[in-house]
Amino acid sequence: MRIRALLPLLFTAISFAAETGFLDREVSVNGQLFRYQVYVPRDYRADRAWPVILFLHGAGESGDNGLTQTLIGLPAAIRKNPERFPAIAVLPQSSPKRWWTDTIEQDQALAALDKSMREFHADPDRVYLTGLSKGGFGTWHLAGREPGRFAAIAPICGGVALPKPLLERFGLKESEFPTNEEMARKIGAKMPVWVFHGADDKTVPAELSREMTSALKALGSGVKYTEYEGVGHNSWDKAYGDPEFAAWLLAQRKMAASSR
Repeated sequence: MRIRALLPLLFTAISFAAETGFLDREVSVNGQLFRYQVYVPRDYRADRAWPVILFLHGAGESGDNGLTQTLIGLPAAIRKNPERFPAIAVLPQSSPKRWWTDTIEQDQALAALDKSMREFHADPDRVYLTGLSKGGFGTWHLAGREPGRFAAIAPICGGVALPKPLLERFGLKESEFPTNEEMARKIGAKMPVWVFHGADDKTVPAELSREMTSALKALGSGVKYTEYEGVGHNSWDKAYGDPEFAAWLLAQRKMAASSR
């Protein structure tokens, strides 16, 4: 009788069990296979809804191995202080031939996000977007494309239009990108935003983040802006390593944002 009484509890415990850590996943978009990873907290249980962070990596982590994008930025911060990030983290990987501003890259990132949300019981009101450098540009553009999807965004050392050296390198024109004012209107004044940049960044000038921050403020946004004096392109270690960042991000809720 005791065994029979314990069986329902045993089956419930098994149903809640799941792999944790950084997990290999893949998703197909228009017949093309994309590898990505998902971070699942050690204390994950399927009987509660989890916040989800979509992270867009930088140019140096581009590829197709589904691994390199986990080496720096948000994934590194999670490994160092996992207790600060009680959330699912979705980590897609972009091609070195393309930018996160390209439709196919955004499509595969969103597909990985949607698949992970279904798999790991996500809270749709606590979905966040952040990225660094190449992913910082992608964060602005994806937030502008999907203004109602995210509860908060955090672009790091990015901008809207690429700097001139990168425009020339990839054969692009500044006119192909929206203006800061156009992007600000797409994102909207109600979106919680925290922008980070290094004051001495020679790769992506801090002016790009300053100008976008000003465009949002002109709409009445409460955007936060942090510029690190004496810091070059790598402003992500300080940003993601700040315990205030994780606390701020995970405190945002889409329902609360939409009601303001």
